[in-house]
Amino acid sequence: MIEVSNLTKEFKKKGGETFAAVDGLSFTVNKGEIVALLGVNGAGKTTTLRMLSTVLKPTGGAATVEGYDIYSEPQKVRKNMGFLSGDTGLYARLTARETITYFGRLYDVPDAKITERIEEVAGFLSMEEFLDRKVDFLSTGMKQKVSIARSIVHDPPVMIFDEPTSGLDILTAKNIVSFVRKCRDDGKSVLFTTHIMREAERIADRVVMIHAGKLLTQGTLDELRAETDLNDLDDIFVYYVDKLKAEGVADELA
Repeated sequence: MIEVSNLTKEFKKKGGETFAAVDGLSFTVNKGEIVALLGVNGAGKTTTLRMLSTVLKPTGGAATVEGYDIYSEPQKVRKNMGFLSGDTGLYARLTARETITYFGRLYDVPDAKITERIEEVAGFLSMEEFLDRKVDFLSTGMKQKVSIARSIVHDPPVMIFDEPTSGLDILTAKNIVSFVRKCRDDGKSVLFTTHIMREAERIADRVVMIHAGKLLTQGTLDELRAETDLNDLDDIFVYYVDKLKAEGVADELA
């Protein structure tokens, strides 16, 4: 489970002024649930994920992952989380098996368990034919499967996906969406960021909308449709951005 309370991250500008990339954000992700964090590019989605994954330290607020505090227990947070982005960042000279093994050891998974997990993961991702092929010779779709495998070799209860379908072909993107759903069906807490509203419509149990670092609204699609009397998620998003702008606290919509 992920619990975020009033999370804030400020950065300094060249002139010494500060701006809040994330400004008082609060939401939860329950077990067996997919929550889509939605916003335009620059809304603060990736900054939020970097704080949750302990890469960035928040300026204020609090957050826990499986009950572990992101400030005081960063190692335990990482051990309970799998992180997948659209940027594979794989080592070209390693084979798929070597890559998964390497990350398993980083997570302190015993070698015997790593071997067991590789066979299990390779089975449901259909990776058997290229497990011992170097990453440099794999297709984009194969590389993405390796990225998935390395992110779940330690079988984490929490999965975070940072726009993982960005730039992928339709078949590879479909595989990623199927895997996201499988994580939910396995009882994991899943946080999925995207700026593509229709993608969220297809897979999210709940959505959390942000703009200029601030929370716009959150809820199920049915709840947001009932509240706005709008059907399309794009229109619903613009509705809440316009509402925020009317309150004088949001930048111009990009």
